[in-house]
Amino acid sequence: MTWRSGGLRPRLDPVAYVFVTAAQVPPGLEPFAVIREAEGLTLVAAATAAATAGLSAGWLAARITLEVNSSLADVGMTAWFSGRLADAGISCNVIAAIHHDHLFVPHERGAEALRVLLAPP
Repeated sequence: MTWRSGGLRPRLDPVAYVFVTAAQVPPGLEPFAVIREAEGLTLVAAATAAATAGLSAGWLAARITLEVNSSLADVGMTAWFSGRLADAGISCNVIAAIHHDHLFVPHERGAEALRVLLAPP
């Protein structure tokens, strides 16, 4: 559980991302994530690429990647970092993948969220 002692190794991506809905992935767009829901697709993509593809602006987010190699079976990690962000009043949407967790926070609060995650517990 090295993540509890500051081992999350968060990295703020300089790219701004948007969450948008679409009937399908536009040709040429390479989204970071595609989530299929009953209501349609949610795409997470670089804001500039989404705009170029003609998608309406959605929720603008900063992406923080936790570079610690975690397991999808780890217990408590999401609660721990989301609790720290919640205590700072920062919303967080998480996409967990095999190698890393990716946190999406309001774009204007990305640097602040990074500081919160880097602060000693």
